[in-house]
Amino acid sequence: MSMPVGVDLSGVDGLGVLAVRGADAARFLQGQLSADTEKLAPGASTLTGLHNPQGRVTAVLALTRPSADELLAALPRGLIATVAQRLGKYLFRAKARISDESDALRVLGASGTAEHTGYADIRWGERRLLLLPRDADFQAAGSLAAWELADIAAGLPQVYPATSDAFVAQMLNLDLLGAIAFDKGCYTGQEVIARAHYRGRVKRRLQRWHHAGPGSLAPGDTARARDGRALSVVRVADAAGGGQELLAVGNFTAAETAEGGAAAAGIVVDGPLPLPYHLPD
Repeated sequence: MSMPVGVDLSGVDGLGVLAVRGADAARFLQGQLSADTEKLAPGASTLTGLHNPQGRVTAVLALTRPSADELLAALPRGLIATVAQRLGKYLFRAKARISDESDALRVLGASGTAEHTGYADIRWGERRLLLLPRDADFQAAGSLAAWELADIAAGLPQVYPATSDAFVAQMLNLDLLGAIAFDKGCYTGQEVIARAHYRGRVKRRLQRWHHAGPGSLAPGDTARARDGRALSVVRVADAAGGGQELLAVGNFTAAETAEGGAAAAGIVVDGPLPLPYHLPD
């Protein structure tokens, strides 16, 4: 077996791994996550969200099902305890157990063509997340900064402790990224998410922006577009040529901002910049 090649994403402030195992694991998560976990075939993966009853995203999870009775999720380590506690409230008599595997499994960011040499793998846009034992050898390639920039260019959201429960699912474009199954049964937050989908246009969406400086932005900060739109920062990375690239949620059009009155305060950013997927009109 060849040695896996990629970027280590599992530092102290990076990604961890949460496991749900047992005969009822997929059925249990079916009632908690926005993706259809029962239809997820062994070896397949999906992006999904854990939401609070108000439909706001507690965490974004990259989920895979290595076997029928095991599901693994990669998510920021700072949210592992929160997610485990939230899920644990709903276990009841389900034959499933939840465990933090962050000390046992490493998350490696790899190219989309990388050979699967990990314990499990997750499709991540045009790339992959490989989960492999902490003591497994791997060949480091690329930088964490470049990986983060590629995520932002791909319009892939992330939720951190500072932004957990801040955004309704559609604000993070989870509906456009295949993270929501609108034809499945109930799950926590489903009523709000379904109402936004079927009854009206979502006015606030995740878009891509550039901050040339001075100053710096972090997830949870407020910025503003040059047309006055208020923006809530979701994800940030240092740009190769200076400044920062970011994903932020704000009104979809400047016209909607104009209707709301005065321009917002905060660091001014440029954009929106193109995303590889289409935002609904």
